[in-house]
Amino acid sequence: MSQSDISKYLEQTHERVFEHNSAWAAEQRRKDPAFFAKLSAGQTPEYLWIGCSDSRIPAEMITGLGPGDAFVHRNIANLVVNTDLNVMSVIEYAVRHLQVKHVVVCGHYGCGGVKAAMSPKDLGLLNPWLRNIRDVYRLYEKELDAIADEAARYDRLVELSVVEQCRNVIKTAAVQQSYAKNNFPIVHGWVFGFEDGLLKDLKVDHEAMLHSIQKIYNLTEG
Repeated sequence: MSQSDISKYLEQTHERVFEHNSAWAAEQRRKDPAFFAKLSAGQTPEYLWIGCSDSRIPAEMITGLGPGDAFVHRNIANLVVNTDLNVMSVIEYAVRHLQVKHVVVCGHYGCGGVKAAMSPKDLGLLNPWLRNIRDVYRLYEKELDAIADEAARYDRLVELSVVEQCRNVIKTAAVQQSYAKNNFPIVHGWVFGFEDGLLKDLKVDHEAMLHSIQKIYNLTEG
């Protein structure tokens, strides 16, 4: 394929996005003439969604949520790291200002970030990010090493990482203080499966997790 052919292909792909956008906007106006007026009035989402950057998992599409229903943050392997000002700012804004009722940390089976973290290799700039997943492996090393099947061990690490990211969400002052005052948000841990398209609820017990961490991470005074 020549350089001109590549440029033409890329231009056509780019144009297709605008064509889809125009069709989508027209369909929304057809179904509800006031749709965009309501959308521009502001947002009051019920959910904060913390998911993976993987292009195959659009939050609204797999949950059936519509525009304005979820405040979304995505990063590699859906991590909640206290030194990451991006995710910390998202949590702060979603909880204190938007007053979301639920925080969902959603991972997925087959996560490339988790698989990379299972390999003892130097991955350059990714090293400090993936170390957060490797630390989860260290915490659950005995359980994980007892799983003989590599694929099953991989899936279990995906689940355990989601649980630990939920714990990291609950460690934040914004979540603790809002929950003490309002009894929300509730933190949930879910995992998406590509093979069946279904979400698995890991049954994270928000209340029990909160009490278990507050001996050290109690930030309710503020």
